[in-house]
Order: sequence, then structure tokens, then C-alpha cells
Amino acid sequence: MEPITKFLDFDLLTIGDNKIKVYTLLAILIIYLATKLILWLIKKALFRKQKSAQLDIGNTYALYQIIKYIVWVAAIGLFLETVGIKVTVLIAGSAALLVGVGLGLQQTFNDIISGIILLSERSIKVGDILEIDGDVVKIQSIGLRTSEGLNRDDISVIIPNSLITTNKVINWSHQSQLTRFIITVGVAYGSDVDLVIQILKDSALEHPDVTNNNALDARLLDFGNSSLDFQLLFFSKNIFRIEKVKSDIRRIINRKFAENNINIPFPQMDLHFKSGTPIDKINT
Repeated sequence: MEPITKFLDFDLLTIGDNKIKVYTLLAILIIYLATKLILWLIKKALFRKQKSAQLDIGNTYALYQIIKYIVWVAAIGLFLETVGIKVTVLIAGSAALLVGVGLGLQQTFNDIISGIILLSERSIKVGDILEIDGDVVKIQSIGLRTSEGLNRDDISVIIPNSLITTNKVINWSHQSQLTRFIITVGVAYGSDVDLVIQILKDSALEHPDVTNNNALDARLLDFGNSSLDFQLLFFSKNIFRIEKVKSDIRRIINRKFAENNINIPFPQMDLHFKSGTPIDKINT
């Protein structure tokens, strides 16, 4: 027993009055493993509860992230105390330094505070589809400083959290899983308006991603310069890939227009010459 005690009490490193012994490293390892085990148990419990109670996965993820940061902060405090560094003394002694660092890393701290707001407020959750600066992304993870999303080109996008909290952001999936989308089309003057409206509705109904058929609508929007302008309004759950859905519906509309001899016009300009105008004057 005595050799083990001597081994554990062996000095590995001396820093000032603090000595790092073998048992210090062993204690740090135990704290680390205990922290990982606690977080694993918490994650299992939360996500098991989420499945059984049919809770929102985004809310469960946000709650777990907050708990994880709190547990790791406590673990780091224990690490320092184990090494012999008093956390309270360290914070008091480095107050001036922290002010300087805070000024230099102002944007970073802004992102971190924004991350805490996102995780606690839960206005943005994992799985939400956001439109930020004209780019549509599906949120995959929300970190303390940055969030990660996937855009429609399947490219991973790293978003600073402050960009989400301070800018205007459209959350396509915030209110409902069903979202209304619009397709506009113009047809030639003289076309059968009722037939066009029916074709637009039938075209939307042919697509499997169009839902809530009772709310489907097509309307004559306006009298354009060279066309009768129509609008097709439909609902879909496929928010993230909606541009593909719109493209498919436009192809169906184009096919049905061709089958029913309905033309989609293009702007034209007529040039009129006054009679008796000399050719030489026109050329000059």
C-alpha cells in the first residue's frame, strides 16, 4: 500500500507554491470522465423524454446545450481547484485583464451572448429553416458562438450567432410546418380566364409535395402591359427544397398550357414610321 501512496504523492511539476502530483492528474482524469458520464446520462434522459412525450427536438437540444455549458464550467472550476488555483482569487486578480480582453474580443463576446439568448429563448431551433441575407439554410446545430446550417446547395454554412439575433431573419418553420408559396405567370390577352385558373389548380394538385388542397387558390392578379397576370397559391411541407417543387409545377403548367393552346406572351415593341419621311433622314 505504501508504494502506491508514494507513487500517487510523487511531484510531477512545481509551479511556485503549487505542486502537481500524480494523484492531481488522476483527480483531473476522474473529474473529466465523471463530467462526460453525467452529460451522457442527461442527454439520454432528455432525448428519451422527448421521444416519449413527443416534445420538439429543437427545444430538447437547446436545453441540453445550456446544461452542457453549465456542467463544463463547473468542471473547469474543479480542474483549477484541484491543481491548487483558487478560482475566486484568479477572477479578482485578472479583472483588469478581462476588461482589456473583453474590449478586444467584443464581437466574440457578442456572438457568445447571442448564443446564450438563442439557446434560452428558443426562437430558433435545430431543424428550423431560416432566410438570412438572401440565403436559405436549415439549422443543424446551435453552438455558443456560432451556428451551423446547410443551404440549398448542400453547402455547410457557419453563421455567427449575433447575425441571427441582430438582423432581420425569416423563420420559414416558426409558426407551422405548412407554408404558403406563390407562383406567378402571365398569359396572352384573349385567353379563357376560367380555364387558366383551373389549369393552375390542376397543375399544383399533380405535385405530391403540395398539401392542404382545400386552401389551394389561383387568381387573376392584374392586367399587365402585355399579359393577363395570374397567381397560384399553394401550401407545402417541403420548405427547404421548395424551389425544386416550384420548378416542377411550372413544368406542369407549361405542358398544360401547350395542350390547351394558351400562350405565354413576351414583351413586344412596335415601331411606327410617319408616311413621307425621307429615307436619308432616317439613316442620319
